[in-house]
Amino acid sequence: MRRLCIPGVLLAVCAAWPVAAHQGMDWCPDPDEPASAGGTWVWQLPRNFPVPRVPADNPMSASKVELGRHLFYEKKLSANATVSCGSCHLQSRAFTDGKARSAGATGELTARNAQNLANVAWHATFTWANPALVSLERQMLVPIFGEDPVEMGINDRNKQAVLRRIEQSASYRQRFARAFPGERKPVSWDNVIKAIAAFERTLISGDSRFDRYQRGELALAPAEMRGKDLFFGEKAECFHCHGSFNFNDQVVHEKSREVETPFHNTGLYNVDGKGAYPAASQGIIEVTGKPDDMGKFRAPSLRNVALTAPYMHDGSIATLEAVVATYAAGGRNLTQPPHAGDGRRNPHKSELIGNISLSPQEQADLLAFLKTLTDEAFLNDKRHADPFAAKGGKPRPASRR
Repeated sequence: MRRLCIPGVLLAVCAAWPVAAHQGMDWCPDPDEPASAGGTWVWQLPRNFPVPRVPADNPMSASKVELGRHLFYEKKLSANATVSCGSCHLQSRAFTDGKARSAGATGELTARNAQNLANVAWHATFTWANPALVSLERQMLVPIFGEDPVEMGINDRNKQAVLRRIEQSASYRQRFARAFPGERKPVSWDNVIKAIAAFERTLISGDSRFDRYQRGELALAPAEMRGKDLFFGEKAECFHCHGSFNFNDQVVHEKSREVETPFHNTGLYNVDGKGAYPAASQGIIEVTGKPDDMGKFRAPSLRNVALTAPYMHDGSIATLEAVVATYAAGGRNLTQPPHAGDGRRNPHKSELIGNISLSPQEQADLLAFLKTLTDEAFLNDKRHADPFAAKGGKPRPASRR
């Protein structure tokens, strides 16, 4: 069943499906319908969101997305069947895990904080500090096959055995056949990666209170309005790195021609007085080898930021209040070992950071605004939820629609 949806009028009825990016009247899909018809995927997007860029060799389809959702939460995809993608990316925490660093299948900790997956369809690069990872498909090789650190724990010795676990399931065989029709052996690692990437591209967050304010559906409180003006103004400087529709500064979409991929040093560390960051995680210098890239990381999206603590690339700041205070101070001065040093004086620090000076009231206002970026519909969208949670750990039968 489909219902006529007039932008700005029936959004409360269609909250789970933000209005498509078209003018005039739009059709609002029934939440139980697939998002594609006749084999063609139909993006359902907030009005100010551009159509994402999708790789030509991995087109979207409803069957592929649903397969990807199952695989995203499938613990059998790890070497010892103990963790899944969803283990470190919890929907209730905006697809983060609440930990400074996450534990992989062997218990080894990652070097960096698990990132929010909302709106990854528009990311230009992935992970905190790798300019070379420019697609979800390529990025996924890191957690699945990476050995330093071990995350899913898949390697040349066990990858066929792990894949057989999936192939032995009649339900999965049906799902792969539907998602990749015509392939002689649809159950493959290549298709596992493609399906999970397709699912992750549907993790769209665009119905926060701030989004509704922009659509004229509600008014923000005075403190939230003051915080908004600070965020988008030159005093707090936030918008320089978080000013896009996705509240970050690396965005790519279907019509993109030139794509900028900036990385930033925010003055978190200065362990040697010359700008060094802790050896465990030093930013894109690890890839580029350029001294000026010490401490430079990708600016994450701030959507749902109130739920994604702890913060920064290494999870070293526990609260959003402390993050705002750090920026208001122009960086972080650590007085205790092992990483003592005045990050405010880091020679590689972005010039935007040192000019910020916010009063306690202004910091409180900015926090009030940041909390308007929480999207409750996204956090509770059943299309993104763990399909095994209410099924006793067993895959659901393949859809016949």
